Amino acid sequence: MNIFIVGPMGSGKSTVGKIISSELFLTFYDTDAEIESRTGASIDWIFDLEGEEGFRKREGGILSELAELNSIVLSTGGGIILSDLNRDILSSRGTVFYLATPINVQLERTSKDKDRPLLKDGDPGKILEKLHEERVSLYEEVADYVVNTENLSSQEVASEIIKLVKNYG
Repeated sequence: MNIFIVGPMGSGKSTVGKIISSELFLTFYDTDAEIESRTGASIDWIFDLEGEEGFRKREGGILSELAELNSIVLSTGGGIILSDLNRDILSSRGTVFYLATPINVQLERTSKDKDRPLLKDGDPGKILEKLHEERVSLYEEVADYVVNTENLSSQEVASEIIKLVKNYG
């Protein structure tokens, strides 16, 4: 059983993933954290050096590798669903949960984080809105379950996912 968590930046994927892995005794991975630990460089720096395309290539490689494992919880980067291959891997190797999160919540959660390369050049609200428009249908396409995170704590979101896994997994 693999649990894959997708959604926009600021949706709580990493926090929720850690809670789920702890409660279900599964190994937790985060694609961004894996990239950073393996390269010794921040995501921000990789974006500056290699651009988004270079980063996405690294992200796809990490996903391919981690998806071969079993009994994991994997929190992904917000743009992982942009690739057809990545969506195929996610769909075929685990149960995918999309953390649907309103723009205002994303804004609030990302406002103090300066390591968000896609939010550096322009109005974060407009950027998040544009990313939402571009990606929402891809999140929905790949998701086995959509979890609306509005007005829920990370623990409540994790509990909802755990309940779904136990009832339908």
